[in-house]
Amino acid sequence: MQNIPSVDLRDFLSDDPIRKQKFVNEIGKAYEEIGFVALKGHFLDDQLVESLYTEVRNFFSLPLEVKASYEIPGIGGQRGYVSFGKEHAKGRKEGDLKEFWHFGQYVQDDPELERSYPANVEVKELPHFNEVGKETYQMLEKTGVYVLRALALFLELDEFYFDAFLKNGNSILRPIHYPPIQDEPKNALRAAAHGDINLITLLMGAQGKGLQVQNHDGQWIDAIAQPDELVINVGDMLSRHSNNRLKSTIHQVVNPPRELWGTSRYSIPFFMHPISEMPLNCLEECIDANHPKQFEDITAGAYLHERLVELGLIKK
Repeated sequence: MQNIPSVDLRDFLSDDPIRKQKFVNEIGKAYEEIGFVALKGHFLDDQLVESLYTEVRNFFSLPLEVKASYEIPGIGGQRGYVSFGKEHAKGRKEGDLKEFWHFGQYVQDDPELERSYPANVEVKELPHFNEVGKETYQMLEKTGVYVLRALALFLELDEFYFDAFLKNGNSILRPIHYPPIQDEPKNALRAAAHGDINLITLLMGAQGKGLQVQNHDGQWIDAIAQPDELVINVGDMLSRHSNNRLKSTIHQVVNPPRELWGTSRYSIPFFMHPISEMPLNCLEECIDANHPKQFEDITAGAYLHERLVELGLIKK
């Protein structure tokens, strides 16, 4: 039994206006109420998913000194390798029990913007790692564009409102490895309770227990998807922009029961960011007498920088 609503992107992509509106209503209601859905009908095929997991396992199996050679100083972990325990949740000192990799945007037709983003890092030891990562990045980005078109309609905006902000956006694909747990963790989780920074997050690898979502009553519920589904949640940027009409839900990845400590866990979120210039000002369509403006005006770039400092990835 799934604890989060399941929706099918093929409804939105169909030529049937009734099916399209059904998808808009379902995903909008889910994001108003809990901030998470499981999505079928996305653009990842089974072969690409299998190839990606193979490449990701191969990378994280490399010797630590090889992985460490791909950790790039001075860019806040925005590309390449980020070592175990380096990132922590906002307000926590303990590092999360994970290591990860970042693929970033493949900019098209904008050399100036391309120069402003850190370059993607090529892994010499694995000849297919980067090409599989790039294809996955682009298929998840394509999926996210359609999800945000549906949400634009739900918010009574033009369907293509987000498109210009998403083209060449500052999105990140993050393959994560949660290594086997060796010793009793001291107040540390695989990923401590947090809200995501970005517009939406598309998550691969939520088929087993571990990911938990906090509902409005403060209860933690398991978020488990079917093998053909992505889990997609609202991030803080979209919550701000919609004046908290769409909810950015607190979530965490808990440690497994002791008998499973010897196992690795892999998950692969795609954090969908707009271009830095996007204003996150509360939309007029989401402000009225009963819902006064809750957030100060800020751009996506300034908000991202603020949050990366809080996460310990950028020094003040």
